[in-house]
Amino acid sequence: MMWPELVPLVPAYMDIANSRWLWLSTVPVVLVVLLQATIFLRRAWNDGKEMGLSEQKLKTGFKTGIISAIGPSIAVLAGMLALIATVGGPVAWMRLTVIGSVAFELPAAELGVSQFGYSLGDEGITETAYATAVWAMTLGGTGWLLVSAFGTRHMETVRTKISNGNETLIPIISAAAMLGAFAYFLSGEITAGTPETGSVAVGGLAMLGLLHLADSRDVQWLREWALGAAMLVGLLAGVALRVTVGSWW
Repeated sequence: MMWPELVPLVPAYMDIANSRWLWLSTVPVVLVVLLQATIFLRRAWNDGKEMGLSEQKLKTGFKTGIISAIGPSIAVLAGMLALIATVGGPVAWMRLTVIGSVAFELPAAELGVSQFGYSLGDEGITETAYATAVWAMTLGGTGWLLVSAFGTRHMETVRTKISNGNETLIPIISAAAMLGAFAYFLSGEITAGTPETGSVAVGGLAMLGLLHLADSRDVQWLREWALGAAMLVGLLAGVALRVTVGSWW
């Protein structure tokens, strides 16, 4: 009896993409990120004490930050699954540890392999094409890291100059900058399709409702959980719309 030849379901380049040596090469990068996060948290805690903040307020801020990170982390985890399927586990782990933007990493990888006439997931992708994709992802994200490294320390000076020395304007400017950043990220999603629009709308309404409830009942823990909960509700709403109605535009 002749057995049919088995056709591999995984592209050949994925053997390199998930190799032991590539896993080992990504470990130092991830460790550096973890070290930076540890140093930053330690400095923030110590500086908060020097500014006169009580330990209770510091713990509340720390807990609020952890809770607020849950929503974005779920989105990054979902995107990481797609990235693992195309560029392998090690590179996906490294890239999303450093940058965390699937919206950038996937197009950058696609741009790299397209120079050799391939598309992500093609079985015939060569090692050179895969290496080019990884270089495109890495070098393409370098600009953000350089701006953060050399420009962050000057942001406070810029903010003070914008407020023209008026201390009452500084919180307003900071809030406006934060709202502008959120609006910038959402502007492209609102018109991307029905699930995206619904996700933004439901998440925004959930945030308003939770904050109103927290203010009317004076529930502190609800304020802390509001952002993370609203993001999770919006994410679930987008998934539900995608599964049920799809996209109408």
